[in-house]
Parts: sequence; structure tokens; C-alpha cells
Amino acid sequence: MAQNARLMRLTPDHVARVAPYVGDPPRLPTEPPTAEDYANAVREILAGVPPTDDVWLFAYGSLIWNPACDFVESRPATAHGWRRSFCLGWDRWFRGSERHPGLMLSLDRGGQCRGVAYRLPPDAIEANLDRLFRREIRTTSKSHLPRWVNVVTAAGKLRAIAFVINRKGTRYVGGLSLEEIAATLAVAAGPVGSMADYLCSTVRHLEELGLRDRQLWRLQELVAERIEAEAGDGGGRTSHHNIAPNVDAES
Repeated sequence: MAQNARLMRLTPDHVARVAPYVGDPPRLPTEPPTAEDYANAVREILAGVPPTDDVWLFAYGSLIWNPACDFVESRPATAHGWRRSFCLGWDRWFRGSERHPGLMLSLDRGGQCRGVAYRLPPDAIEANLDRLFRREIRTTSKSHLPRWVNVVTAAGKLRAIAFVINRKGTRYVGGLSLEEIAATLAVAAGPVGSMADYLCSTVRHLEELGLRDRQLWRLQELVAERIEAEAGDGGGRTSHHNIAPNVDAES
């Protein structure tokens, strides 16, 4: 753990207070990709592989603490021109539900994002990308897409694969305040777990690596406050206003 890691306001105790999802797993809004779809996606991304033949993955959210693929090297990295953002919505199938839809992290344009670059094993690139894409791409929606981005590390510049938001897709959610995002993350939960747990794990691992994200740090404070208020710790129970639309079309 980094020596300067800060004490988070959002704790496992807060996460445990979020009402878990109950019921059967909901049906996805579209058919899942086929094996051929995944194979095509791997071929398309590898068509742009850098001349070095090294294939790197840029992780900025759950892939930091659950990479979903093998790697032989990791480096702290910064993607300039991109920012970590809760802009992928509305999730009603994994960490959200019809009653409380969730928002997931993606890379959006503007700013910069500090994360981790993982180098995939040279002798098993396609197999590992297939595993990765099956984890990250669950529907045929074109909203959260793999692409090559430039990242900077202490050892130099790299090209790396990252999952970025498609602003033209119908699952792009922009313009929300931190308070509105926190209100969503404090209550959303689905078959995979809660959004509070997702946020808590992401911020904790960033802190352990010494990677600071001002907005995520403020979000974890706001979510903790919201959970406390919902539980009555803050002098009264607050009501949650669902800001997600009732209809969730797919691009």
C-alpha cells in the first residue's frame, strides 16, 4: 500500500448497508455477442497493434483490481485527453436494477486519467483478449468500445487498449452533477453486487497505488454521506429520486 494512502469515508460497513438485489437475474436488453462476434472484435483491435508487437491494456476501473486476463508486466500510466467518468448507463442487469439503475465507469473525452497499463503475454494475446472482451462486452450495444489510446508511463509512451464511451450511443449519460451520480451509486445494486462496492473497491485500489482521482474521492465521500442519511445516521431519512429514464434503448 502507498504510504500516503488516505483514510476513505466510504467503508465496507457502508457497502453492507446497501440493500442487495433480490430475485432472478434480469434478461439482457439484447442478445449476447456470439463467439464469432468476439473473434471479429479481437481481429479488429489487433489490426492496429503497434510496431513493437507488445499489446498493453489500460485499466482505470475494475480492471485495475480484476484484470480479467493474464499479464506479464504492469506500470502506472496516464491517458491524456481522457477522463474516468460514471457515464455508462443505465445499468439494470449487473450492478443495477429496474428500481435503482446504476452507472458504470468508462473513459470519456477530456482531461486526463491515471490508471495501470498491463502488458499481455506475447504468446497468448488472442486468448487473453477473448477473455477480456467477454468480460467487458456483454451485449451487442456499441456503447462501451475497445480502442487504442496513448498513455504515458515512467518508462515512456505506449499505445494501449482501453474501453471508451461512445457518445453517440444511447447508453451515454452526460451532464450529471456529482451529487446526482452519488445519489445513484448509493442505492443501485444488481446480481453482480452494488455500485457502492464498485466505487469503494476502485477508490481503495487507486489509493493503494498512489493514484489520486479528485472526483472519485469526492464521490466516495458523498456516497458515504448518502448511505448514512438513508440509514437515518444523519438525523433523518432522505428520499431517493430516480433520475434514470424509464426506457433504456440500446444503440
